[in-house]
Amino acid sequence: MDQQRSLFDTQPDPWDLDDQQHRVVASVVFTDGLAGTFDYEVPESLLEKLVAGQQVKVPLGRGDRLRLAYCVHVQRKAVTRRLKMVHSIADERQLLTQNVLDLTSWMSEYYLAPWGKVLETVVPAGVRGRVGTREVTLLFVPKAVLARTDLQLPPAQEKAFQTLAGSKLPLTQTQLCKAAECSSGPVRALISKGLVETKTGRTELAKPNALVKEDANHVCLNADQEKALSSIVDAVRGRKPETILLHGVTGSGKTEIYIQAIEEVIKAGRQAIVLVPEISLTPQTQRRFRSRFENVAVVHSHMSDADRHWYWHQIANGEIQVVVGARSAVFAPTPQLGLIVIDEEHDGSFKQDKIPRYHARDVARKRAELEGFPLILGSATPSLESWQRAAEETYRLISMPRRVLDLPLPDVITVDLREEYQERYFRGAIGNQLRRAVEEALQDGGQVILLLNRRGYSTHIQCPGCGEVVRCHDCDIALTHHREGEKAVCHYCDYEIPSPTRCPKCGFEGIRYGGLGTQRLEAEVNAKFPRVTCIRMDSDTMQKPGSHEAALQRFKAGEAKILLGTQMIAKGLDFPNVTLVGVINADTGLHLPDFRAAERTFQLVTQVAGRTGRGMLGGRVFVQTLNPDHPAIVAAQRHDFIAFAQSELPGRQTLNYPPFGAMARVVIRGDVEKVVEGFADSIAQHIASHMPAESSYRVLGPAPAPIAKLRGQYRFHMILQGNEIDPIRAAVKSAQVTLTAPDSVQWIVDIDPYDML
Repeated sequence: MDQQRSLFDTQPDPWDLDDQQHRVVASVVFTDGLAGTFDYEVPESLLEKLVAGQQVKVPLGRGDRLRLAYCVHVQRKAVTRRLKMVHSIADERQLLTQNVLDLTSWMSEYYLAPWGKVLETVVPAGVRGRVGTREVTLLFVPKAVLARTDLQLPPAQEKAFQTLAGSKLPLTQTQLCKAAECSSGPVRALISKGLVETKTGRTELAKPNALVKEDANHVCLNADQEKALSSIVDAVRGRKPETILLHGVTGSGKTEIYIQAIEEVIKAGRQAIVLVPEISLTPQTQRRFRSRFENVAVVHSHMSDADRHWYWHQIANGEIQVVVGARSAVFAPTPQLGLIVIDEEHDGSFKQDKIPRYHARDVARKRAELEGFPLILGSATPSLESWQRAAEETYRLISMPRRVLDLPLPDVITVDLREEYQERYFRGAIGNQLRRAVEEALQDGGQVILLLNRRGYSTHIQCPGCGEVVRCHDCDIALTHHREGEKAVCHYCDYEIPSPTRCPKCGFEGIRYGGLGTQRLEAEVNAKFPRVTCIRMDSDTMQKPGSHEAALQRFKAGEAKILLGTQMIAKGLDFPNVTLVGVINADTGLHLPDFRAAERTFQLVTQVAGRTGRGMLGGRVFVQTLNPDHPAIVAAQRHDFIAFAQSELPGRQTLNYPPFGAMARVVIRGDVEKVVEGFADSIAQHIASHMPAESSYRVLGPAPAPIAKLRGQYRFHMILQGNEIDPIRAAVKSAQVTLTAPDSVQWIVDIDPYDML
């Protein structure tokens, strides 16, 4: 209140202090610079127009500079001081429903993010900017004129008048002339007589190019699917706000369950949202939903702002049955939402890495609770958080342990790279066992998928003379060598230099390029299998819109026999002719300084293994590793998620890591290392003094982050742990309010962190 008073004070009149005056007050939030809500009085001219969820213009500060804000609440209440007036409504559309306002208010509180920042995330930039429309003059017939019966007009004017009067919406002059088949003269005459009035408005949005709808295939469910669908349909019909964890092995038919459950939702006149990892938004996913439903909106990062704006309007008007998209689709403005599905719910892309740092799974759960409908989480390798919640019966578990048509899961063979490296003739990324398996698969007419979760040609450049590693100028990261363009690139800040031919420190000419990336793997595949067409899929080759579709279509058509790439090929692909999957190095992320490293390794290997054996030809998986006895590798070899969970969860419980304990991460960054470190110490001391005295609550750090320098800034971090998240959040919030960061120092808090680097 003190902050608001200093910003909004004008000299109060005596009545302001003596008597409470009941007035209509709008509470607004600003999208940048100011946290909290601020009250403005609603002028009489806006009383019947202003509703919560609209954008407004309000005066701010002593200079009364007009600022854009979101109206989040309108109510009549007693005020004891003079409030400034809302200046105008900036956008007559109600961009946010009351349910979404409640959801974003919860997000702001839970993730300790300014409410305005949350609202900017929820409403796409293309919608806020009305991209795809332009301002025009619209014509309409006033109500008083419509009631008149004494009009006598020339034929051309009469036809134009009747055409406009019969239109549900105002028309531009061009539209009216075309519809009435007349020139502009009769229209101008109607305006001059006062029978037609004008107002400023916007043209209708241009409809995106429609995708070709494919014929739907009738699918018969097996017993596991029937049982799962029956349970989900009961929840849909009962509008129960419960969370259902659908744990089905790869190829068990989870997508068909989603589709038939959504059909039940649509029969009831409601809408559904399906969230998938961004990387899984393949044409294959789009086609499957579009083949079964008439009105589907597929929202993805390659979409233009104009197309996103058009779909937003269609969704808000209730004309879209199913919204398919990445994490931000959880905010789709569906007026009659009846179901949210999150496929591959374990995937890290559902956690946002900038303010507000929300997890789509938890936001979807809160939205389901607020609006009263079920949430389905589907995965062959659920996150351990979801698995434990199911074990505690917070979620309802539904299992599908068999593949459709009772197809067997593929055999997984681990290849001990320690033995391969000792062989005299081992060279490159593809070991002898995997090479022979690829040859056999190709000879038998099958296709091959090879996974290597590292981009570039060589992952590091090092001098054997002095030991110098060529690093990014602005980050504490080794540069990656890219053969295309002969450059060394930082994958964090895009800094690049020409590939060095000698050591930049000592000048030694025998500088060594080490490590394996997808470019190098592609070169090796082309050398070892020269007559076979190979496609590489990683973020370097899949930058253009439509590139995913083109690559996968070629592979599906059999034009290419080998598909290699990063984790983008590990999920969501269903090609019955794939008979072999090779994991080039299963240890890539196994030893990162992250308590989820083993979980992610298990998930990645299991998911990519599930891309084979989906047809009658069967399939095999070869996993190359230096750690064949690691529990994550052993469990992935057996397709045994339960065994992995049983081996991993006790360690998490001992250390009070999620899912048993709560966690937050604070990252402090700035230009001067000592200043950053000093302020990090201040934050840690303040938070520790405001945490519960119980031994389970602790502050680990501050210490240099695993990536100690990024984009020219030094980074320190600390981990906050405890039994419950609320006391941790309260301590952090106290630090946010109390402490002022030095110039050039910034700090962020990540509730329920996913990235620990």
